Amino acid sequence: MKISTRTIAVSTRGDCDSVDITPQVADEMGKSGMKNGIAVLFVPGSTAGLTTIEYEPGLLADLPEAFERVAPTDKSYHHDQRWGDGNGHAHIRAALIGPSLTVPFSDGRLLLGTWQQIVLLDFDNRPRQRKIAMQLLGE
Repeated sequence: MKISTRTIAVSTRGDCDSVDITPQVADEMGKSGMKNGIAVLFVPGSTAGLTTIEYEPGLLADLPEAFERVAPTDKSYHHDQRWGDGNGHAHIRAALIGPSLTVPFSDGRLLLGTWQQIVLLDFDNRPRQRKIAMQLLGE
């Protein structure tokens, strides 16, 4: 078994920005030379998360609307009262999604569904430069 650690850099707009990182993950997997194993992805920080979705315009509109119902931006959060940064909603949303994702790969291909992409969701209230840690475990 081999382990390879890599980094994927992404610029985001914040405010529930959804970025399809599937091509970067596949590219880094290809560079590793591994054919079979798992890709473990982790986004450091407490205002972003990783998930899979069908990356299409309808869902790209539905997701922010759903998060607005669950953790509204115009609600008062204890975090905002303490720190004054106005991103309490972002922390709640990121906690619900989670910072990591594991995707298996076989024969040099990610084992994603036909309409499934790997997506970084940035919930912060400002643009960010995100770095996603990626570890490949396999052969």
